[in-house]
Amino acid sequence: MNTQLIAFILFFLFDLYVFSGLYSWFSKPLSKRNKLIIFLYWVFTLVTYLVPAYYRQQNSHLTGQFPYSFVFSIFVGIFIIKFFYFIFLAFNDIGSLFNYLFKKFARSIKVKDFENEPEKNSNIKLSRSQFLLKTAALMATAPAAAMTFGIASGAHDYRVRKSVVKIPNLPKGLEGIKVGQLSDIHAGSFWNKTAVQGGIDMLNAEKPDLVCFTGDLVNNVASEMNNYVNVFNKVKADLGVYSVIGNHDYGRYVVWDSEEKKAKNFSDLKKVHGVMGWNLLLNENKILDINGEKLALVGVENWSHNKRFPSSGDLDLAKQGTQDVQTKILMSHDPTHWKGEVLTQKHADIDLTLSGHTHGMQLGVETENFKWSPVKYLYEEWAGLYEKNNQNLYVNRGYGYLGFPGRLGILPEITILELQRA
Repeated sequence: MNTQLIAFILFFLFDLYVFSGLYSWFSKPLSKRNKLIIFLYWVFTLVTYLVPAYYRQQNSHLTGQFPYSFVFSIFVGIFIIKFFYFIFLAFNDIGSLFNYLFKKFARSIKVKDFENEPEKNSNIKLSRSQFLLKTAALMATAPAAAMTFGIASGAHDYRVRKSVVKIPNLPKGLEGIKVGQLSDIHAGSFWNKTAVQGGIDMLNAEKPDLVCFTGDLVNNVASEMNNYVNVFNKVKADLGVYSVIGNHDYGRYVVWDSEEKKAKNFSDLKKVHGVMGWNLLLNENKILDINGEKLALVGVENWSHNKRFPSSGDLDLAKQGTQDVQTKILMSHDPTHWKGEVLTQKHADIDLTLSGHTHGMQLGVETENFKWSPVKYLYEEWAGLYEKNNQNLYVNRGYGYLGFPGRLGILPEITILELQRA
């Protein structure tokens, strides 16, 4: 028995149990309306299983694009609703079972309180509390409402986040330089081009001196950018726009007919950066002359401490020729690179690392003085500015989204960092 069949059986049993709770609501015999509700429940349930499976099996290259993401979100939303209901249902049934067993046990030892009970109560039925079930149904709709809000409002609610980065011995000519950062565009997920353009207008309005893009331009394939080149080519900065590769840019999450097609896709993706006027750094650097001072911009391919992700980054290679440059900024997609390699004596000359990758899980709570997301249990550095041993890391929350086509609490980010002497 294969894994997919086992999963289908488990989901079906899960749905059967949830349905049993809903079925208890209906008066008997069933009316035509209730029969229709039951029919629609099972039809909709089967559709939510079959459509995502079809996308994954027949259109693997579409799994990162908006239609699939939207369908997948509906599936997840429905599952969350059912899961909340399942918890309440199970809690109620377990409570009823213990109550039933306790009373049976009490009668078997002729507990005084039960000796004089009327005979009509000797057969106790396991019943579900209608109040509890209806409360469960009401509470279970809350996640669906939140997800809907996250798609409609959060997906393109871009926020400009500004931070001052303190760098010891920063040359006077580099003080006050403004570095803009974008990350994790994931073009295949977009569904509102006008809103995406609005975010770029917000970035340009900040007039950054330099813009850095830290990877994941697409979800899977280079063609996702076809409709967005004329949006992102409008990113402007006097000192240029520079970019690196993220784990999704390699096309590793697509089943390719051949290695040649996979290689061509990656080649096409690299060309897109050039078409937009972005300077793609593949384990290399660019030394910028600014106000009579030098700034080394170092870019590596994806480097991850997590074995699941590709690690093609070569920091030693990327730094070649920068030995005499006092100030260095590293662009590296995955923030685990910072503690994994950058925070060593060998690379203590990296003053600032720019990363993305985590998206803040697109879910969490964030206020002026507090931030939390489930992703913090996977990544120690997951959003914002971090400092250790006079080295800085900034993790961008991402411009786009993946999987769930929206955001709840952790909103899409445009970063503006101002360099100042520590």
